[in-house]
Amino acid sequence: MNFNSKTVSKITGLSFRQVDYWDRTHFIKPSVSEASGYGSVRLYSFNDLIQLKVAKTLVDKGISLQKIRKALTYLKKHIPEVVKPLSELKFLTDGETIFVITKDQKVIIDTLKSGQLVFSIALGEIVEDLKGDVVAMQKEKKYSVTVKGKKHEVILHPDTEDGGFWIECPSLPGCASQGDTIEEALEMIKDSIDGHLEIVEKKRKVKKAS
Repeated sequence: MNFNSKTVSKITGLSFRQVDYWDRTHFIKPSVSEASGYGSVRLYSFNDLIQLKVAKTLVDKGISLQKIRKALTYLKKHIPEVVKPLSELKFLTDGETIFVITKDQKVIIDTLKSGQLVFSIALGEIVEDLKGDVVAMQKEKKYSVTVKGKKHEVILHPDTEDGGFWIECPSLPGCASQGDTIEEALEMIKDSIDGHLEIVEKKRKVKKAS
């Protein structure tokens, strides 16, 4: 799956402005599709989500963006085989510095050259939480709308690439619409159902007259 900026913001808890700023400053850029001008869409991979979530967790623990950048520069220089440290390594922090546990589990790198008691950021938990959030966001939801006194069952689908939702009425093949919010999508499908029924009625009258 690919995720646009709006979806990334919802899943990671970052503000849209943070996601945009981190991209523009080359901190964490979308690996699927970068913005190429006004109206273009950034698309992030699940691996990008992990990096964003780990970075947000470090920020929430009191680590400045400048320190995170410095730590990543150190890691890329000293562990060049690790392409994306934020999604491949396990980090520890005391709110002042950033430590990284190496492969042998016995050596801890202090990326900012200091030392304190530390607590860990469990990458596995972040990955599992993100998977759960993504699955929850993918789930379709059923609603019932009333058009001209008759109820119709509709199904709402999240659009993780373009943002917003698309919605369909299974009982009326080809009847679908979309909206930026759930409320807008539900209103739009009512209009689509109404128009669909009018076309069906006109065809019925033409057939009857002939």
